[in-house]
Amino acid sequence: MDFFGTILFPFRWLVSWIMVMFHEGFTFLGMDPESGWTWTLSIIGLVVVIRAALIPVFVKQIKAQRGMQALQPDLRKLQQKYKGKTDQLSRQAMTQEQMALYKKHGTNPFAACLPILIQMPFFFALFTVLNGISKASREGEEIGALSPDAVREFDDATIFGAPLSSTFLGSFGGNINLSVIILSVLMIIAMTASQFITQKQIMAKNMSEEAMQSPFMRQQKIMLYILPLVFGIGGINFPIGVLIYWTTTNIWTMAQQFYVIRRMPTPGSPAAKALAERRAKKGLPAVPLLGERKGEPVVETVAQPRVQRVQPQRKKRKKK
Repeated sequence: MDFFGTILFPFRWLVSWIMVMFHEGFTFLGMDPESGWTWTLSIIGLVVVIRAALIPVFVKQIKAQRGMQALQPDLRKLQQKYKGKTDQLSRQAMTQEQMALYKKHGTNPFAACLPILIQMPFFFALFTVLNGISKASREGEEIGALSPDAVREFDDATIFGAPLSSTFLGSFGGNINLSVIILSVLMIIAMTASQFITQKQIMAKNMSEEAMQSPFMRQQKIMLYILPLVFGIGGINFPIGVLIYWTTTNIWTMAQQFYVIRRMPTPGSPAAKALAERRAKKGLPAVPLLGERKGEPVVETVAQPRVQRVQPQRKKRKKK
């Protein structure tokens, strides 16, 4: 086993064990153990378990992202302060002041990436498990918690005539499997579209005007188009089971973001103004939004009608 395989071994075992548990549960409920739909639901169950476990990390991610947005004005001032200074002492002083800013706002640049970073080992583990199914089935071997019989069942499992362990590129060797090609293309489109929509709705509704003008936002706009493209191109080599996993987790993210944007929007964003207007119409008071620092007053974002100022009347003086 190579170094990469050694690192992934516990993740491979955990991923395969969760799938086996769901598979046995669905089989107990009367589903066919050899059906591709039983294994598909097991992969979806794996997504639910992983994403539910990541909810506390997701809340920390929201706070970190909002902290990064809140410190952008101070960060721009700091950059202007050290603009043109390239000596080592200046760079060191700037780094120390940046760290102080991150501490003050309770955030750091890496906290916003935690959910995706935590998911990656599970994603790679699932990829190696499904990618090795056919070989393990031929040689009668087990993979992680999947017994040789379970490996064979998974290798034979199909949905719409497409084996779950097949890939788009692999379907062109020998006998072309049209079902694999069509299903892979549809899954890749769904995977990239759901990822694009999620990021688009964040930028359109859940960012303040100040954050929209920041350099961080310009990077986000670039990533909005690059990441779906990268996953779309990489998806042609993903087994269908992996495409099901990634599409399901993207849909989870999209629904989760929709809830956050509607119920816990970023302060100063269009979604926050919409929330305040909805609460005002119902006669409800404003509530502090997730990510606001303690001690800050709750600001109503509903536009108040302008009242014309009454000019003071000059008193007439008595004539002497």
